[in-house]
Amino acid sequence: MTEESQFVLDEASEGMQNAIVHLERNFQKIRTGKASPDMLIDVKIDYYGVMTPLNQAANINTPDARQIIVQAFDKSILPVMEKAIMAANLGFNPRNDGEVLRIQVPPLTEERRRNLVKQARNEAESTKVGIRNIRRSANDDAKALKNDGISEDEIKHLEDDIQKLTDKFIKKVDELSDVKEKDMMEV
Repeated sequence: MTEESQFVLDEASEGMQNAIVHLERNFQKIRTGKASPDMLIDVKIDYYGVMTPLNQAANINTPDARQIIVQAFDKSILPVMEKAIMAANLGFNPRNDGEVLRIQVPPLTEERRRNLVKQARNEAESTKVGIRNIRRSANDDAKALKNDGISEDEIKHLEDDIQKLTDKFIKKVDELSDVKEKDMMEV
């Protein structure tokens, strides 16, 4: 395999890997039935005039499957954190006891679980589309190598390698999606 061919394959692999990382990050944001610090990952607070992610101003723990504890580094901002969590529209109602915020994570209804599964499937499908777009771009780059004097056999071999890579990453998306779906439907 020529250096140019390897470069095209490496670029495609890196792009597809980034798509998987993005999918995993999006899956973390989709609520299952269990409490997780990741549920609050997008919550930002006004911390002395600077919009700050909640996890940078507090320790976030889950002592059990139905509760999240937010322990602020500065107890005076607990009310600000409480308002930010409620404003994030996550369906949580934090309880401020002066020391920590306690968030009871309500169990998901069957209908809500189904909606979340649809959301996860949509995320997975858009990731697959992204991977296929990377494949198309890599195939275009491979065909452009013909102008650099690369043989048609080499280009055909490269396209086959790109397809194998695409199949591998599409399979990975399906596996991640199945695990997330099973996790969400667990009561």
